[in-house]
Amino acid sequence: MTDIAAPALAARHAWIAEARSTMALAWPMILTNLAQTGMTATDVLMMGRLGPDAVAAGALAANLYFAVLIFGIGVVAAAAPMIAAERGRNRHAVREVRRTVRQGLWTSVMIALPSWALLWNGEAILLLMRQEPALAAAAGAYLRPLMISLLPFLAYLVLRSFIAALERPRWALLACLVALVFNVGANWVLMFGHLGSPALGLTGSGIATALSSFLMFGLLAAVVMLDRRFRRYRLFGRFWRPDLPRLAAFWKLGLPIGATLFFEVSIFNAAVFLMGLIGSAELAAHAIAIQIASLTFMVPMGFSQAVTVRVGLFFGARDPAGVRLAGWTAFALGIGFMALMALLMVAAPRLLISAFLDLDAPANAAVIEIAVLFLAMAAIFQVADGAQVLGGGMLRGLHDTRMPMIYALAGYWGIGLPLGVVLGFLTPLGGAGIWLGLAAGLAVVAVLMTLRWLRRERLGLMASDTRSSGR
Repeated sequence: MTDIAAPALAARHAWIAEARSTMALAWPMILTNLAQTGMTATDVLMMGRLGPDAVAAGALAANLYFAVLIFGIGVVAAAAPMIAAERGRNRHAVREVRRTVRQGLWTSVMIALPSWALLWNGEAILLLMRQEPALAAAAGAYLRPLMISLLPFLAYLVLRSFIAALERPRWALLACLVALVFNVGANWVLMFGHLGSPALGLTGSGIATALSSFLMFGLLAAVVMLDRRFRRYRLFGRFWRPDLPRLAAFWKLGLPIGATLFFEVSIFNAAVFLMGLIGSAELAAHAIAIQIASLTFMVPMGFSQAVTVRVGLFFGARDPAGVRLAGWTAFALGIGFMALMALLMVAAPRLLISAFLDLDAPANAAVIEIAVLFLAMAAIFQVADGAQVLGGGMLRGLHDTRMPMIYALAGYWGIGLPLGVVLGFLTPLGGAGIWLGLAAGLAVVAVLMTLRWLRRERLGLMASDTRSSGR
């Protein structure tokens, strides 16, 4: 073997080994994300059997709920890079890991309480947004039981970050799959009045999702208390004791992540409300198209969560080469998948839509035609959407969260939303114009995130110090 070939072969083996490590960590996270989204998708699928108006009302409620939830998801996401960095420094750390998990659970409560107060008034909020009164009333009935699921879901995510940072994510997947199956059955009983239950419609769907979230958290809590690999951390022991320094550190890292995710998701929520101003057919079509796009997004999201852990481990170990390798490996895997999904959306849109609506029903014809167009728009931004979420996950592994927050604000609300409003309401494009605006915002953020990673990667760990995360 030549002197030139040996380093090349070693580099190839390193890429393959990292790809395997990333996949081993990512695939349970991907399936968990899909199962979590599957609960919402199940709700939408069953709402479709109640009619297009139920789908539209459910979309309004779910998007208002998710606008609040996503902020909490971002804040508690700080648990993963904090635990990973600590384990990179000391593979046998217990106390520091426990401190982070406990403050993540405290944070879940801190977020849930004011969120419940806000979401209880969901119908009034939707009316202020000039949504149709009938749709707002139905959405409010769905939202009030649904909002209860926020606390157990955030607490579940903290525990999921804990076991993921220990590179054992399969328990979280199992808990989520059990909850998904339960959610299907509970929806069937409560929405449609089976097994002696009254037919509660959208309210029943909200109750089903809340019960499923409690089940999901309860199962994972039982695992971390009983499994010998996790119970030594004693995560729930003396839970009530305050730890203000760690709580402050948690929020310092997590608050920009929460704001970043809020800026991203809220622009999609704004698109839902804008669609409602255009028409109920556009709103129903948007709900279907965005649900399909959300399902594909769960794969790069899983890679993003995995790369946060992988980069975080190398970051804690002060290994620049490992940071670089982990970041680019996950980026390549996630982008490749999203390119394939873009092709599927263009090649077989009606096949995808058939999961939500009966293609042969004349009453659905207008919605189906618009949904086909929206899926073509969704295909345009698949790669950009994957790039921005992967870039954010890579940077979170370096505890770099403030600049990505600024990029998200500028890209989504400075460019994407204004452009979507102009194209949607001042041109004949209508709903398609709103989707084009979304695509533009995602593309801008994707470019900025990637350039940020390139800069941090070139400078190495000296630029990745947590004290420099805002520069």
